[in-house]
Amino acid sequence: MTADDLLSISRYVMPVLPLHPAKLGFLFGTRHGVEEFCIETYALWQRGMFERLLVSGGATAGQAIPEALVIAERLVELGIPPSILILECEALNTGDNVILGRRRVAEVIDLGEIDSVLVIGKVCAMRRYLMTLARHWPEVSVSACAINYFGLPAERWHEHDEFRRRVLAEFHKIPQYLEQGFLRELDGHGPYPVLGAGA
Repeated sequence: MTADDLLSISRYVMPVLPLHPAKLGFLFGTRHGVEEFCIETYALWQRGMFERLLVSGGATAGQAIPEALVIAERLVELGIPPSILILECEALNTGDNVILGRRRVAEVIDLGEIDSVLVIGKVCAMRRYLMTLARHWPEVSVSACAINYFGLPAERWHEHDEFRRRVLAEFHKIPQYLEQGFLRELDGHGPYPVLGAGA
C-alpha cells in the first residue's frame, strides 16, 4: 500500500470537521477507550460545547450493563450533571445508535429544537457515524470530536496493529453499507477513493 493510499484512506475514514457548539452532544457508545471518551466529553461540556448529551449504547460484547450506563456513571463522577444526560440503552450498532437515539431524544425534547449535533465517537469510525446521521437524521448540522485512544497521532494509524485493523475494516465495509442503504455519503466531502495498484 503506497503512502498516497494510506493518506486517501485516512482522509476518507477519519474526516476532520470543525468543532462548533451544538444543542446536543451525541456520544456513540463504546467498550474501548471509555476513560478517554469521558474525560474529553467532560472537557467539551466545561467549554459549553453542548447543552444536552445523548449517550447511546446497549449491552454489547457479552456485557450485561449497557454501554450508555457505564459511560454515564463515569461522566457523572467527573462532574457532568445527570440532568443534562439523555440515555439510550438498547442500541447494538451504529444504525441503532442514531435511530433509537433520535427517538429517545424526541421523548425528552422537541426535535424541532435540535438544529445542531456534536458527534463524539471513535476516530477510526467517524466517517460511519457521520454517514449514518446523514442517512437517518439529515436535518441537523453536524460537527465532530474524534476520540483517539490508540496512543499515537491519527496520521500514523497504519503503524499501530489495532488502529490499522479498525481503519481498514471501516474502509472496506462502508461501500457495502452504502449499497444496503444504511448510510448516505457526506455532502462536501470527497467520494470513496480509488486506491493505487499497491493496495
